[in-house]
Amino acid sequence: MKDLYSSRIKGMPSILERKDPIIHNSTAEDGPLQQKELDFYEKNGYLFKQNFFSKEEVKVLQQELKRNMNDNQSSDEPYVVRETGGDEIRSVFDVHNNDEFFHNLSSYERIVEIAQHLLGSQVYINQSRINFKPGFKGKGFYWHSDFETWHMEDGMPNMRAVSCSIILTDNYSYNGPLLLIPGSHRYFVQCVGETPENHFEQSLKMQNIGVPDHDSINWLLEKGGRIDSATGPAGSVLFFESNTMHGSNSNISPLPRSNVFFVFNSIENKLVEPFADVSARPEFVANRTNIKPIEPKHFNLNRRKVYLHQ
Repeated sequence: MKDLYSSRIKGMPSILERKDPIIHNSTAEDGPLQQKELDFYEKNGYLFKQNFFSKEEVKVLQQELKRNMNDNQSSDEPYVVRETGGDEIRSVFDVHNNDEFFHNLSSYERIVEIAQHLLGSQVYINQSRINFKPGFKGKGFYWHSDFETWHMEDGMPNMRAVSCSIILTDNYSYNGPLLLIPGSHRYFVQCVGETPENHFEQSLKMQNIGVPDHDSINWLLEKGGRIDSATGPAGSVLFFESNTMHGSNSNISPLPRSNVFFVFNSIENKLVEPFADVSARPEFVANRTNIKPIEPKHFNLNRRKVYLHQ
């Protein structure tokens, strides 16, 4: 398969124009989003839906967040990633496969239908994770495009995926919220450096390969004109395009910041061999087996259980 977005190069990196559409064959009549929301996403590379979940639903989500953290506190499973130099949980991956509650949440029709609307096709979960950023100790995530890593290390062919971040604790400007450069999804930033085998073992804690150079970040900021932050109350939801440049600061406030991520990939954009000359990352990071479209489900969040309505 032709590599449309070469990266991990030697020498000076280039900034390439995007070769894929942003909204994939969809109009306002094809899904739940209004035209102004589609236009905002196409222009900025993200869409923030404040108070997407009710206060009662947020209580259930927060209970399940706490339960998941407690369940994994002593776990030595590879999908539980801890902070460098500490025992604090940084991320729990593959929650749509290893946690019944979050498995059901990943098929919630209100979320899935938005992903389908943006991607113009049926979707599946390419990756899921809970990011914990505890007060005082939570480390940051440096600027990066998810697609660059998914393309080079997982073999995602095209920019036809969207991340859904469900905010599980209030996100303030001072507790390490996600930062985004609007308009950056229109450009692909090549990165410098050779990808080592099993790079994920280090990169899931702190990424050094596959990150953009300072000049490219500055260029994107000059084009976009600003940095936006995904701040809002628990229960809000952020959808952001796979190639949107984003990152976050460390959390030195007392208040935790935790989100659950579901990465929806088009069923027409399934993973192939990695475009870097490395072995594919493990299944808990990038799903490539037993792929089938999600069947959106309607359910109510009630205490600690999800009840599906047939």
